[in-house]
Amino acid sequence: MKETFEYFTTHKEREKAIIVSIVRSADEAGRAATTEHLDELQRLADTAGADVVMRVQQERPIPDVALYLGKGKVAELKTHVEMLEAQIVLFDDDLSPVQVRNLEKELGVKVLDRSGLILDIFASRARSREAKTQIELAQLEYFLPRLTRQWTHLSKQYGGIGTKGPGETQIETDRRLIQTRISKLKEKLGLIARQHSTRQEGRNDELARVALVGYTNAGKSSLLNAITSDNVFVEDRLFATLDSTTRGVGLDSGRKILITDTVGFIRKLPAKLIASFRTTLSEIEHADILLHVVDVGHAHRDEHITVVEETLAELGAAEKPMILVLNKMDLVPKDERPSLDALRGRYPHIVSVSAAKGYGIASLREEIEKVLAESSQEMTVQVPINHYEIASRLHELAEVKEREYDDRFITLKLSVHQRNSERVKRLLAKAA
Repeated sequence: MKETFEYFTTHKEREKAIIVSIVRSADEAGRAATTEHLDELQRLADTAGADVVMRVQQERPIPDVALYLGKGKVAELKTHVEMLEAQIVLFDDDLSPVQVRNLEKELGVKVLDRSGLILDIFASRARSREAKTQIELAQLEYFLPRLTRQWTHLSKQYGGIGTKGPGETQIETDRRLIQTRISKLKEKLGLIARQHSTRQEGRNDELARVALVGYTNAGKSSLLNAITSDNVFVEDRLFATLDSTTRGVGLDSGRKILITDTVGFIRKLPAKLIASFRTTLSEIEHADILLHVVDVGHAHRDEHITVVEETLAELGAAEKPMILVLNKMDLVPKDERPSLDALRGRYPHIVSVSAAKGYGIASLREEIEKVLAESSQEMTVQVPINHYEIASRLHELAEVKEREYDDRFITLKLSVHQRNSERVKRLLAKAA
């Protein structure tokens, strides 16, 4: 077996972390995949507020049931923890409660797996009442089977990564009290979901809805800014935004749409987090079109696309009309762009853009119009000249392709999206 240790410098004011993974396949592809996964884990650690001081890899076909790593490797890891004065060890895979307990006993420091780290990041970045409730529920359900005396570092006198969210009250009470809290949070989320549904019903449901989806840090918020000329928060870190943001946009045809930025996806996204965030992710469910934003220059672009598509399938949104948006095209050398032809063959709607540079935004708007047209029907209607208010309302409900006037009627050629077809029919019945 081969082991790899990599050392890094750190900042005094930030928590020191060691990140760990196993290499399941010893071939070049297996090692490259593990390295990329550790790169992402290191970025997650940075987002959480830690500096990675060392990376550890060990070749193993499967993790050890008790310690994840081999016993000798854990002993070496303990030496490095003490030498580097690391305060936390982060594992790229999910650990069982038994593994967490045994590793903390052996290493003498906090142990957190990938899911726990992602939950911690979400807890630190949640701002709305809804997001905070969702995160607390996901954290409590995640940590409940992992409660041991080793978790005394979660008391308020310590703090650090893995301690945000529930805090000492939940961790230090017994399982019965935590389960009671979980039940109350589920009830609270149920109420929030009903309120969310009521707000959605009260919103302008006549406008077509577009949702931005994609792997975290693909540039969704930057793209929303580029499309709407707005100033949505953007940061070059994973999960920079959690709460959905919706903006109204007017297209060149005069049609108005609503565009929503949603939380980014990531490989191994905790299932409990997806379940808790279903209210926020319901924006995807109600969307007419999905803009799947891809960091086209990323070395693992195809894997990111797969992760997003699998998550959409889990949310029941895999069959929605979709535009694949190849973002950051300005960073891809021209001689490498022909490699994208395979993607163009797989997706009927695909647009290349640079959200940062504003490149391709006009083409994206045109593609949105095209996809909306595919879900629309053409109709020609006549409205009596004395019912001009109905003609005016039709301009709001549909795209008017042509209009003609005579002494008795206004003749309109319309493109009506399926969302508004029944409304148009009812409106025309009033003029009959």
